[in-house]
Amino acid sequence: MKYKVQKSEITGDVIIPPSKSHTLRAILFSLMAKGTSTIRNYLVSADTFAMIDAIEKFGAKVKMERDVIEIEGVVGRLKRPSDVIQAGNSGQVLRFIAGIAALIDSYVVITGDESIRTRRPVKPLLDALTSQNVFAESAALNGHAPIIIKGPMKAGVMAIDGSDSQPVSALLIATSFLSEPSEIYVMNPGEKGWINVTLSWLSNLGVKVINHDYRHYKVYGRAAYDGFDVTIPGDFSTACFPMAGAIVTKKLVRVFGLAMDDPQPDKQFIEIIRKMGVSVTVSKEEDCIEVDGSGELRGIEININDCIDTLPILAVIACFALTPTYITGAKIARLKESDRISAIASELRKMGAQIEEKEDGLIIHPSHLRGAELSSHKDHRIALSLLIAALGANGESIIDGVECIGKTYPTFFYDFLCLGARIE
Repeated sequence: MKYKVQKSEITGDVIIPPSKSHTLRAILFSLMAKGTSTIRNYLVSADTFAMIDAIEKFGAKVKMERDVIEIEGVVGRLKRPSDVIQAGNSGQVLRFIAGIAALIDSYVVITGDESIRTRRPVKPLLDALTSQNVFAESAALNGHAPIIIKGPMKAGVMAIDGSDSQPVSALLIATSFLSEPSEIYVMNPGEKGWINVTLSWLSNLGVKVINHDYRHYKVYGRAAYDGFDVTIPGDFSTACFPMAGAIVTKKLVRVFGLAMDDPQPDKQFIEIIRKMGVSVTVSKEEDCIEVDGSGELRGIEININDCIDTLPILAVIACFALTPTYITGAKIARLKESDRISAIASELRKMGAQIEEKEDGLIIHPSHLRGAELSSHKDHRIALSLLIAALGANGESIIDGVECIGKTYPTFFYDFLCLGARIE
C-alpha cells in the first residue's frame, strides 16, 4: 500500500493510541498470574495478537472484546505448547516468550517473519539461557529465529550482552519465576529506559529486584501475584509523530492520553525538542501536551541511546533546523525492523537532505526537502517519519509499504486527516 502526501499544515487535537510495550508486557504477565487479569485500552496490533497467541499456547484462557482483554492465568503452571509459536514481526514477543519457554521441561520452537529471522539477533539471550541448564539454540545456528528452547532453567549467576534491552528484560522476567535468587551481569548496558519499564512492572507486581547501575541485578525469584486490572497509557513513541508534524509545518498540536509519570523512555523526546527551541507546554490536569512549532528550530547534539526509537523522527525534524544536528549512541538502531540509520539517511537524501551516516548515528545539516518516491523499508518508524517529512516538503511524495504503520499507530490515517494532512 502507498500513501500520496502533499505539503500540509497540521493543527488540532489528537488522542494517542495505547502503548505497544505496555500492552505486550501486560499480556505476558497475565499469563503467570493467579486468577483473571483485565487489560483495558490495549493496542490493537499484530504484535498484540502474536503475544496473545503465544500465551494461549502456554495455557492461558483469553477473552478479547473491543476495548478490554480478560486473561485467566496459569498460576505459573505452564502448559507445553503443541505447536510452533509465531512472533510475527515482534522482537519483544520473540525474546520475552523465549524466556518464558525456558521455564518448562519441553521443547518450544519460536519463529517469526523475515525481519525476525534475519535481522533481530537473539544469540545473547540464547547464550545466557544455555549457561543456566537450558537447551537454547538457533535452528540455523546463525543467532536468529527459528529458535528451539528446552528448560527447565536453573537459578544462579549469568551474564548477557545488554546492547539491546529486550534480551535483558527477558532474562529479568524469566528469573523472577524461579524458586531461588539469581544474579545477572550485563555487559554494554543500553536502552536503559526500556529496562526501567520492565523493572516498573516487576516492582508493581511485588517482585523484588535490586538494580546496580544496570550492570548487575539480583532477582529474588518466587514471583507470585493475583490477576490485575490495568489501563494501558498512551504511547510516547507514537506521540512523537503528531508533535513532529506541528514542528515541520510550524503549527500547534495538542496530544492527549499520555501519562507523564510513566517510565516510557521516549518521553525524553519532549526535552530534546525543547532544547531545539520548540515551545512545549505540559498540563497534567488536562492530560495534555501542547507543541507549538512556530518558533525557530536549532540543531543540537543528542546521545539517543536511551530513547533509540526516536532516531528516525529526530532526523526528519533536524532537516528543518537552522544549524546542524549530531545524533550519537544509535548503533543498536541498525538491528531493529530495518537498519534505521541507513534507512532514514537514504530516504531523506532522496528528498534533498544533507545527511551524513556514521557507524553509531547521523549528522543532519539544514535542508530544504522536496517530494520524492520513498520506501518504508517495512519499518513502522521509518514509514511514519517519512510521512512527517513529506508534510513539510515542497511537492508531492509517495511512500510505499505503509501498511507496517499498523504495528503501533493503527489510527494514523484518520488522525492526520483530522489534523489537516493532505494524504491519499
